[in-house]
Amino acid sequence: MQEPARVRQLDEKICRLICPISAAMVGVCLTGVGLLRVAVAVEHKSTLADDLLSLDAVIFLVATLVSYFALRTQVRNHRLEQVADVAFITAMVLLTIACPLITYSFPL
Repeated sequence: MQEPARVRQLDEKICRLICPISAAMVGVCLTGVGLLRVAVAVEHKSTLADDLLSLDAVIFLVATLVSYFALRTQVRNHRLEQVADVAFITAMVLLTIACPLITYSFPL
């Protein structure tokens, strides 16, 4: 069964967005890890959030690389686009989970 051209174009646009956004989110996660490390050094209190953000950075990197390779292939590879999409959404969910951990790890 042939996919409509509109659906194919939408998929390619999404893949084109995942690549730069995921790359930027790697930087966000690394910044968060750095700030948490400073807080841990000052407070002498360990937290799960920095470990979660480190894992998150790796998943964002996977999303970046997979979406990049999906864009670079001569023939559109829908499987790579799906993997990039799942990795991006997974990483965003983990980042959202890390937020309350960061917020409530260091009381005022």
